Amino acid sequence: MTTIRSLTARLERVPLVRPWAADVTSVGVIATTVVRSDGARGWGFSWTPQIGAEAVLAMLEHDIAPAAIGRPADPTRTWDELWRHLHEAGGGGITTIALAGLDLALWDAEGRAHGAPLSTLIGRRRDSVTAYGSGVNLHYTQDELVAQVRRWVDAGFDAVKIKVGRPDPAEDADRVAAVREVLGPDRGLMIDANQRWDLGRAAAAMELLAPFAPAWIEEPLRADDLAGHVELSRRIPTPIAVGENLHTVHRFEEFLASGAIRFAQPNVVRVGGITPFLRIVERAHAHGVQVHPHLLPELSGQLALTLPGDPLAEDVEDAGFGDLGALADPSPVRIADGRLTEAPHLGLGLRFRSHPDLEAAS
Repeated sequence: MTTIRSLTARLERVPLVRPWAADVTSVGVIATTVVRSDGARGWGFSWTPQIGAEAVLAMLEHDIAPAAIGRPADPTRTWDELWRHLHEAGGGGITTIALAGLDLALWDAEGRAHGAPLSTLIGRRRDSVTAYGSGVNLHYTQDELVAQVRRWVDAGFDAVKIKVGRPDPAEDADRVAAVREVLGPDRGLMIDANQRWDLGRAAAAMELLAPFAPAWIEEPLRADDLAGHVELSRRIPTPIAVGENLHTVHRFEEFLASGAIRFAQPNVVRVGGITPFLRIVERAHAHGVQVHPHLLPELSGQLALTLPGDPLAEDVEDAGFGDLGALADPSPVRIADGRLTEAPHLGLGLRFRSHPDLEAAS
């Protein structure tokens, strides 16, 4: 049996070209390396914007690495054992984010050992997926927002996502109307409230925004408010999407079984890696809910190639690891004319470089 010989991790703080907020000017990448007993190596990562990166690194170094050594190098066999080991520190959140660093590295090692990309290991269903333009843009002026949407249209995107949740709902309506005018009637428009509303405000806001035909409203309420999402789904015609801030298969199952959501958006790192991500996909498919992976297109795009249905890949403007100069190798995916395809690579194809500029920004 092939086992885990070692796991190491380091923190890189990667500056953002377009800050996501006044206090979100970089993202934390905890780059991981695993060595198996057969000599195969794999590279993975954990990720968190701005908050908690040092805690993730500490958990990897002090709690996960010592417990992982000697365990099977098959991530599907090891994940549950380590999740139970970490559970005392929390069933999800920092624990699952950190656990992703090991899980991704083990999947990468498996792909490299077999001379195959991740999508081949899982089972690729298609050669490309639709990508949509996305941005963290609630703080943009309306002119800046419209200019961003025009860039997406010019780049060939047929769907885009923007943030809503301004203090004045009428301002949201004006901004969405301006975006819809740029997009025209045939391009897709998704809106994301990032948990800014309560139930009453969400229902009132969607009365104003529904006429602009959003394909979904994302995270309209606090992420863990299951009852609220159930009630909101009864009050509004717009489909609800959630998932970026749900951390376990069990929590996804509760939301899926409730019938409140039409789209599930697991973040492959926040749920603990590829192993639990694929379990969430199975459950979503059983409930007839489409999975659209959240962020991280260099990895989520590879996963989207393997998913049932018609998944979308999210491309946040100027925030891809390749765009930010964080990768040691060429990006494993390409996004052009609104489509994501794979470039030749093995495993995940994601190794993070250590760079003085990145370290200086931490």
